[in-house]
Amino acid sequence: MIDWLQHSTGGLLTLAVVSIAVLLLLIIKFKVEPFIALIVVALLVALLAGVPVETLVGSAQKASDSLLEKGFGSILGHIAAIIGLGTLLGAILEASGGAQVLMDKLMNAFGEKKAPVAIGLAGLIFGVPVFFDIGIFVLAPLVYVAAKRSGKSIVLFSMPLLAGLSVMHAFMPPHPGPVAAAGLLGVSLGWIIIMGLAVALPSWFVGGVLYSYWIGKRINVPVPEEMLAAAEAAREDNGDREPPSLGLVLSIIGLPLVLILAGTFGSILLTKGTRLYSVATFFGTPAVALTISVLLAFWLLGFRRGMTREKVAELSGASLKPVAMILLVVGAGGFFGAVLAATGIGKTLANELSGIGLPVIALAYVISCVIRVAQGSATVAIVTTAGIVAPVLADLNYSQPQLALVVMAIASGSIIASHVNDGGFWIVSRYFGLSVKETLQSWTVLETILSVVGFVVAALLSLVV
Repeated sequence: MIDWLQHSTGGLLTLAVVSIAVLLLLIIKFKVEPFIALIVVALLVALLAGVPVETLVGSAQKASDSLLEKGFGSILGHIAAIIGLGTLLGAILEASGGAQVLMDKLMNAFGEKKAPVAIGLAGLIFGVPVFFDIGIFVLAPLVYVAAKRSGKSIVLFSMPLLAGLSVMHAFMPPHPGPVAAAGLLGVSLGWIIIMGLAVALPSWFVGGVLYSYWIGKRINVPVPEEMLAAAEAAREDNGDREPPSLGLVLSIIGLPLVLILAGTFGSILLTKGTRLYSVATFFGTPAVALTISVLLAFWLLGFRRGMTREKVAELSGASLKPVAMILLVVGAGGFFGAVLAATGIGKTLANELSGIGLPVIALAYVISCVIRVAQGSATVAIVTTAGIVAPVLADLNYSQPQLALVVMAIASGSIIASHVNDGGFWIVSRYFGLSVKETLQSWTVLETILSVVGFVVAALLSLVV
C-alpha cells in the first residue's frame, strides 16, 4: 500500500485528494486552527509519500535546510513585511479621518441620486490599503447616514460598498491573499496590481453597480436606530479634528502602487545595470515603496495633525495584532506547497492535466471555489490552492502576466458563495441589520457574481496575454 502511494500515479493523486479532504475535515468538523491543520496534513503527506525525515524537518545540525523551514521561510520572507506595512498604512488612514473625507467628497460630486455609486467608489479606493472588515467598521456609519437621508433600503447603499472592499481585498496588494499567492507562484506584485485592476474594476461594476441597484430595490431594510446613534456619535468624536485633504489621502494611497508599477516597468524598459534601473528597482520594491508611504502617512496624517508618538505607537501595535494569524496560515500554506512539490504530486497533476487538456487557470479556480465553500476562509482557500497549483506551473514556462492571471483565478474562487461558515457573512449581517435570509439573498449572491465575473475576465485575458 505504501509503495503504491509513493510510486504510482494513482497513489500520488489519491494522496493529494485525501490530504485536502483531511484538511477540510480538521478545519470544519474538529475546528482545528487552519495553520495547525495545514502543518499536520503536510507532515502526514510527506511521511506517507516517503520524504526522508532529514529532508522534511532537518537535523540538529542543519534544520535550516528542511522543507519545514524552507516552506515557511520562503513565503514569509516575501510577504511578511508587505502585509505588515500595508496594515499600518490602512490604520493611519483610518484614524486620520481619511475615509470620512473621501466619502464626503464623492457624495458631493455624485449627488443624492447616485450616492450608492459614490459609496461604492469610496469602498473601491479606501479598500486598497485597509482590510475588508476594517473597511466595513470605518465606512458603515457613513452608509447608515446616507441610507437614512434618502429613505431607501440600506441594501442599496451597503452592497456597492461591500463590492468595492471585497474586490480590492481579493485582487490587490497589499492584501494577504493576492500577496501570498504571488509569493507562492513567483509573480511580481507589479503584474498583480495590473491584472488585479483589470479584473477588479469590471467585477465591481457588474456586482457593485448593476446587481446592487437591482437587489437594493427588492430587499427593503431600514437603518436600525441604534446604528444611526452610533454613526452620529462617531461623527461627534471626530468633529474637533481638522480632516486631511482629499489630495493628500489619495496621494498616500496611490504612492506605493505607483512606485511598484514603476519598478515593474523599469525592469522591462530600462537597461539592466544603469543607475536609473537601480533607482527604479530600489523604490519599486514593494517593501520599500510601502515603507516610504507609511513614513509619509505617519508624518503628514499623524504627527503634523496632532497625534503624539504614544498614540501612533499604540495605533501601530493594535493594527498589527490581527496580522499574526494571517502570517501563520500563509506560512503553513507555504510548507504544504513545498511538501506537494517534494513528493512529486505536483508533477503528477501536471501530467494528468496535460493529458485531459484542462487549462490550469480553470483548475485553479475550481479548486479555490471548492475549498472556499467548504471551509469559509478566503486566505486558506488561496494558500492551499496556490500550493497545489505551484508545482503544476513549474514546468509550463508561464510568463509573469500569465502567472498573475492564475493568481486572479485563485483569488476569484476564494470569494465565491460566502455563507454561514464565513466570518465576513456575519459581519455584513450584523453591521447592516440583515437577517440570514436577506444576507444570503444579497451578500452571498454579490460575492458569487464578483467571483464569476473575476474569473471570466481573467480567463479571457489569458487568451490574449
